[in-house]
Amino acid sequence: MSKIRILVVDDETLVREILADYLLVDPNLEVVGEAADGVTAVRQVAALQPDVVLMDMQMPGMNGVTATAEIRSQHPDVIVLGLTSFETDRYVVDLLRAGASGYLVKDTSPDALKAAIRTVAGGGSVLSPEVTRYVIRGLEESRPATAAPDLEMVARFTEKELQIIQLLSSGMNNREISEKMKVSESTIKSRFTTIADKLGARDRVQVLVKAIEYGLADVHKL
Repeated sequence: MSKIRILVVDDETLVREILADYLLVDPNLEVVGEAADGVTAVRQVAALQPDVVLMDMQMPGMNGVTATAEIRSQHPDVIVLGLTSFETDRYVVDLLRAGASGYLVKDTSPDALKAAIRTVAGGGSVLSPEVTRYVIRGLEESRPATAAPDLEMVARFTEKELQIIQLLSSGMNNREISEKMKVSESTIKSRFTTIADKLGARDRVQVLVKAIEYGLADVHKL
């Protein structure tokens, strides 16, 4: 099994060193570089081709949101996992819109941090139910209640798929959705893969963001 290559981005030297120390203990993880700002992060991604970028939000010059958008545009296979000091950081919605696969607070335990990196590197996403609800509120505020759904996009989905999207947008996980719809969790996972393909999203977080932006989930009734 090849190591997961990681770029650590934070404007505080001590934070970068602590994160690197946490990660280097795991034989399956490799810190290939560090960056103190967004501009350097974009350059380092091009030079080092990491698998995962741990991205700080607030940095001088180019912030984490802008850097994430640049990285995802230029290197769509590189995964970004946001780091912030607060669970309800005001940048989180913009970060996820920019293409991040989730985010963590900086006081996350070392084991949880390593598990999150493995999750996103494997195509998953990292977003707690509490953060999901915060993100939904942020997306709701940016989408007027009078905005009509994208009917062309809606027509691509079956009734069951739209129901799954609605339940996902309420903050439910796969197990809760399967119980609500009275089908197996494996069925939900299979349908979720189809939903992600139709939206052009590679993980749960981006399905959530795109579904709400297209009006597939009626967030004003959640």
